[in-house]
Amino acid sequence: MKKGLTWFNVTAIVLGFAFLYIPILLLVIYSFNDSRLVTVWGGFSTRWYWSLLENEQLIDAAWVTLRIAFFSSLVATVLGTMAALALTRYGRFGGRTLFSGMIYAPLVMPEVITGLSLLLLFVAVNFDRGFWTVLLAHITFTMCFVAVVVQSRLVTFDRTLEEAALDLGCPPFQTFFKITLPLILPAVVSGFMLAFTLSLDDLVIASFTTGPGATTLPMRIYSQVRLGVTPEINAVCTILIAIVTVVVIIASIVTKRAESQREAEERAAMKG
Repeated sequence: MKKGLTWFNVTAIVLGFAFLYIPILLLVIYSFNDSRLVTVWGGFSTRWYWSLLENEQLIDAAWVTLRIAFFSSLVATVLGTMAALALTRYGRFGGRTLFSGMIYAPLVMPEVITGLSLLLLFVAVNFDRGFWTVLLAHITFTMCFVAVVVQSRLVTFDRTLEEAALDLGCPPFQTFFKITLPLILPAVVSGFMLAFTLSLDDLVIASFTTGPGATTLPMRIYSQVRLGVTPEINAVCTILIAIVTVVVIIASIVTKRAESQREAEERAAMKG
């Protein structure tokens, strides 16, 4: 069998990336279009970015979306990490199969079902829909992704490092924060970024659980796109792409530095 890349593989990769990223590139380019027509180039201009400052509806929706994405990702990261620890460290406990199934179910369940079930829950408990219901809904479905990411790291974790710290008199709580957490930090950060992106992008679940004063940016964009795409939509989508790109780069740099520092400390410990 011929090894390495073939012309067929290269062509498939190029076409795949082109299919994914050319529309995004065109969206970014036409966000600087001076014309009101999104398909007709009228010259380079940043007028639509300045126009966003006067669009209070989009600004309010963006602020709500960022708050929900940040806080839901933060809580989901904590709960997802705890769930991953429970699945990997405590063996066969009562209800483990049910707990594991509840963790993995939202990963394969259609968002329509998840959104509808959460809506029925909030109606049943007479909980007014709004900012907090969307926040709880996003925590519910994003923590499952965090749990899977962190669990994959904990499966290959070398527990002898924890045992050595415990043998030297380090309390379990302190061992987790000084030994375990720094070693699994790249997975935790990856889980946070995944949860943040999923929350930022969600439309279906938020549509079921939202209420007055809790319109997210995807919902606002969808409602405007039905009447026609405007250059302002291209501009706000470009800003979102830039924010996500910057956050991913920063997270990658922080994770890489933490990994390099850990390796340096391990080499210093071996020499000592």
